[in-house]
Amino acid sequence: MSANQAVIKVFEYALNQEETGKMFFQTALQRLGIGAAVSAFKRLIAEEEKHIAFISRILDELHQGKEVDPGQLQDLVLEPTDYFDERAKKEFMEQCVQGSMVPDVTVFNTAWLIEKDLSEFYASMASKAQGKVKDALSMLSRWERQHEMFFRQFRDKLSEAYAQMPWGG
Repeated sequence: MSANQAVIKVFEYALNQEETGKMFFQTALQRLGIGAAVSAFKRLIAEEEKHIAFISRILDELHQGKEVDPGQLQDLVLEPTDYFDERAKKEFMEQCVQGSMVPDVTVFNTAWLIEKDLSEFYASMASKAQGKVKDALSMLSRWERQHEMFFRQFRDKLSEAYAQMPWGG
């Protein structure tokens, strides 16, 4: 397998994983009943769509025998997002605990695992790559790390809140 084919395989795998993540977030929207969570998931879906477009354009270039150049994809570069402002974060947590929305813990845990796996995959592949391919994979890793931290924060808070709930009503 040539070096170009190996790079294509990495980005094809990445594209598949991003599409799977997007589908999970779309399905999760149906389980979440809280406006703030729905809003955050919609923003995350939009970001996943940008990741998919970013990787698709890289794959298009690679299939044409061109070099990866993330600098040419500036229109797809993501600015950091806070998903919830502080007030929305507080309201979201209160609504989850008051509504005893156990499925939210599962959704946030699964989302965290998806994003964690992707950020680790991109970081691992970036450590083996060079030049612009390394830059592109590093960018993807940073984006996924932001998602990972977001979901971990809520997964941890929700798990802690449920662990402290009185048993038996």
